[in-house]
Amino acid sequence: MTDMLFTVLSAALVSNLVLQMPLAIGSTLATESRPQLHAMGLATTVVVVLSGIAGYLLDHYVLRPLELTALRLWVFLPLIALLISPVLSLLTRLRPNMHWHGLWLLLLGNAGVLGVVLLDTRDDQGLAHMTALSLGAGLGFWLVLSLFSDLRERIAENDIPPPFRGLPVELISAGLMALAFLGFNAMIKA
Repeated sequence: MTDMLFTVLSAALVSNLVLQMPLAIGSTLATESRPQLHAMGLATTVVVVLSGIAGYLLDHYVLRPLELTALRLWVFLPLIALLISPVLSLLTRLRPNMHWHGLWLLLLGNAGVLGVVLLDTRDDQGLAHMTALSLGAGLGFWLVLSLFSDLRERIAENDIPPPFRGLPVELISAGLMALAFLGFNAMIKA
């Protein structure tokens, strides 16, 4: 149990898919509205966990026995695209007060979801480990979304030179945030 907890914490903090492996930085920078922030975080976490589990099962029981592991990208990409719509409709029914509009394209274009499935299926450590890694990656993405939202609010009130306004200061802040997250390396060994 502690191994799974450390795996979730390690995936969320040490091997963060946005800051350490800049896979989902585009979706992070595209999500600006505060109400949509938590909807995007929740939807991404659910899609990452479900696609991680389904990807592991497909890889372990179909692709490896047939020696078709070279086709992982061509199998996992449609799998993720097929999971997004049912997940969003289920979350809309469960949480109707959240803003789910426009998330389908952000989830489809989120390279972090595909990256987690591709990176985690090559290390065959079991379904429980894959689930913990996927959950940690989704929660880490949600954490970075929240941090970026707070950062945008603080930046909006400051006097920033014109060449650095907007995307440049956000990218500089993402780099500094990634350096801050490196401090977790000493606490949790990935």
